[in-house]
Amino acid sequence: MITTSDGVQLHVRDEGAGRPVVLLPGYGAAGTGWHLQVAALRGGHRVVSVDRRSHGRSDCPEFGQRMSRHGKDVADVLDALELDDVLLVGSSMGANVALAYVDLFGTSRLRGLVLVDQTPKMVNEGDWQLGFHGLTRGTLDAWVTAFPDGLNPFHRLPPLEVLAPVADGPEFSVDGTRALLRDHAEADWRDVVARAAVPLVAVAGRHSPTWPCDHAAWMAEAAPFGECHVFEDSGHVPFLEEPDGFNALLLEVAAR
Repeated sequence: MITTSDGVQLHVRDEGAGRPVVLLPGYGAAGTGWHLQVAALRGGHRVVSVDRRSHGRSDCPEFGQRMSRHGKDVADVLDALELDDVLLVGSSMGANVALAYVDLFGTSRLRGLVLVDQTPKMVNEGDWQLGFHGLTRGTLDAWVTAFPDGLNPFHRLPPLEVLAPVADGPEFSVDGTRALLRDHAEADWRDVVARAAVPLVAVAGRHSPTWPCDHAAWMAEAAPFGECHVFEDSGHVPFLEEPDGFNALLLEVAAR
C-alpha cells in the first residue's frame, strides 16, 4: 500500500527486477487486468501494476474524483517506489491518466508512453470526430448518467481463464465515481500529446466499440515521437483479446 499526498491508500503490485514498467488500468478495472502482461514482463523488468483510487483494493474516497488527482497519484507511486526511466502504460481512462501525469510533471522520469485504445478527447465537436461514439456536449449529461449502458468492450470474448483474474477484488462502484467519469469525458489532452517529449506508442483495436481506431493514428502524427499500432481482431481491450501480439509489442517497446 502506498499513501498519496492527500492520505489515500493505493494498492500496487511490484514484481520482477530491471527497468520499470508501470501499468495503469482503465475505468472500473484493477491492476489484475494486466496479469498477462505482468507474466510476460516480470522476467526482465520491474513491473508495477496500480489499483487507481476508487479501483481494486485501493481506498475509495469521495474526494479526488478528478483526472488531475489521478495523475498526481501516479507521481506519488513513482516517488514512493523511487522509480525513474519508467515506461508508463495506460489503458482506456488509464491512458489519459498517464497524460494527466505528463501534463503536471513532464516526462523527465519517463522513457516512453504506451496508450491503449483511448481517444485524447472524448467529446465530438467541430472538426474533432474521434471521440466516444455519439458523445457531444448536448448528450454529455445523459451519457454520464447512463454509463456503461450495456457497453461490451470486447470484439471477441477472451477465454474464462483470461477473464477470471480480471474480476478478482472488491466490486467497483460506478455511482461513486461518476464525477471522475464526467471529468474524464470533458477533458481534452490533445495538447499534451503534442508536447510529450518521449516516444509515444498509440494502440487501438480495429473494432473498438468506444471510438474510431483512427484516434491512434492521430496521436502518432501529433506526438513528437509517435507511432501507431492497430490490432485487427480486437475491440477495446487488445491486451486481453490479442495478448500474444500485444505482449510482443510491449516487450519490444520496453526493451528500447
